[in-house]
Amino acid sequence: MSKPESPWQQVNRYMEIGLIFPCSIVVGLLVGYGLDHLFHTHIFYLIGLLLGIAAGFVQLVRLTRKPK
Repeated sequence: MSKPESPWQQVNRYMEIGLIFPCSIVVGLLVGYGLDHLFHTHIFYLIGLLLGIAAGFVQLVRLTRKPK
């Protein structure tokens, strides 16, 4: 039988779930914006945004399926 999580472990888990999604979106957007600035285009920010959203969802699923 597994030991129940302490309240601080639960806070850590929920904060991680709440922060990983917006952080991955912002990082993808910033990388895309940087590539747009570097190559003088206007499409990489959209690609970076979509990749950030996808990475956020993947990490969200991994965190919610992780055993406690």
